[in-house]
Amino acid sequence: MRILITNDDGINAPGLKILDAIARDIAGPDGEVWTVAPAFEQSGVGHCISYTHPTMIAQMGDRRFAAEGSPADCVLAGVHDVLKDTPPDLVLSGVNRGNNSAENTLYSGTIGAALEAALQGLPAIALSQYYGVGNNALDNPFEAAAVHGAEVVRKILSADPSDQTGYRLFYNVNFPPIPAADVKGTVVAPQGKRADTRFSVEPHNAPSGRRFLWVRGGDQRAPAEEGTDADRNLAGYISVTPMRADLTAHDAISSLKDAFA
Repeated sequence: MRILITNDDGINAPGLKILDAIARDIAGPDGEVWTVAPAFEQSGVGHCISYTHPTMIAQMGDRRFAAEGSPADCVLAGVHDVLKDTPPDLVLSGVNRGNNSAENTLYSGTIGAALEAALQGLPAIALSQYYGVGNNALDNPFEAAAVHGAEVVRKILSADPSDQTGYRLFYNVNFPPIPAADVKGTVVAPQGKRADTRFSVEPHNAPSGRRFLWVRGGDQRAPAEEGTDADRNLAGYISVTPMRADLTAHDAISSLKDAFA
């Protein structure tokens, strides 16, 4: 198996090393793992692509490339340049430092990479490690992802339909903020929304007198609807959420048609 890995925390991020180990486990001794990751951190860029300016790419080592662009750019570079003659069988994105559950999913560059891979017709999985009091002080805060990641990926691949049409499925995996030995299991869960949690901005004045705005995330411990991804993560479970690029609110189509009848 040939696997392409990327992330949004940058090519030197510790979570990418965890993902590399997971990918090598999946690929096996006869497989290949290729890395095309952002040269610098790209957290929060979502599915952004560098449509109006070129992306510089440089080889950093054997099967290892850094691109000055977004995670989605890295997937495009991997599929259409680095591996253009031998396309990957699977794209893995992560392991993100911090969760991409609930509303975080919409902002995530980690998710954006998996989404782009799915749009390219490739199986894709995004993996993220929730941070919290249960794992912040561990020698390896990514322990839950490192221990359980390969098994989760294998099970997803075994269930991924082979006859997909239209927008292809991709998968969002979030590991709970606890030691690996305390993980209670893996659940398939829908994307949730944390109650009264939103991104915002906080103004600061620089010594020069200029005003800057820092983007702030919401409370990651806020409750989400029972059974959804963030809720299950905080309860000690790995969550797996199947996703598609289709943003249509199918439940609203009928009533909207009535309004225009």
